Parts: sequence; structure tokens; C-alpha cells
Amino acid sequence: MEPGTHDASRRTYLAEERTLLAWWRSGLAAFAVSVGVGRLLPALLDEDGQGPFVVLGVAYALLGLGLVLFGSLRERMQAKVLAEGGFAPLSRALVIALTAYLALLGLATIALVLSV
Repeated sequence: MEPGTHDASRRTYLAEERTLLAWWRSGLAAFAVSVGVGRLLPALLDEDGQGPFVVLGVAYALLGLGLVLFGSLRERMQAKVLAEGGFAPLSRALVIALTAYLALLGLATIALVLSV
């Protein structure tokens, strides 16, 4: 093994680990928003029509679940590819899908906030 290669490899694996933790943190943040929008906000506003809040809360929870699960799957795939000396870029389709989902959640949140 060339000098410094071992350390570079270790740094790469540690960076991948930090990336996994970032996916998980993002998922946990979405879960927290889910509870806030779906349960806490309607209680604070004393709203009778909790339906839109619950639907939006579930949408954020699904986002959180997707981030946690995909982050874990991506880490396993990336670790395998790194062990073989390669690199697997993030799927463009996934980036587009997540961007669209987040944009829809943002618009739905804005609409709900403006309607209250």
C-alpha cells in the first residue's frame, strides 16, 4: 500500500459515515416537523378542522422515513463501491424526486399557514 493511501481510504469511509448521519439527521428533523404540524400546531391554534394538518404531518413523516431508509441503503451501496475502489454518484432522478417532493411540501405548508 502506498504511503498515505491508508489514511485517504479511512478519511473516505469516515466521510461516508458522516453522510449517513446527515441523512438520518434530516430524517429526524422531518419527523419533528411532522409532530409539530400534525399534532402540536392544531392544538395550539385550537383548530376544529385538523385534517389538513394531519395530512401535512403524515407527508413530513413519509419524507423522514424515506430519508432514513434511503440514507441507510445508500451507505451500504457506497461502502461496497468504495471497497472496490469506485464511486457511485447520487442518482439524478432521486435528486429531482426529492426536490419536487420538498417543493410540494413547502407549497402545502405555505398554503396551510396562509389559510389559518
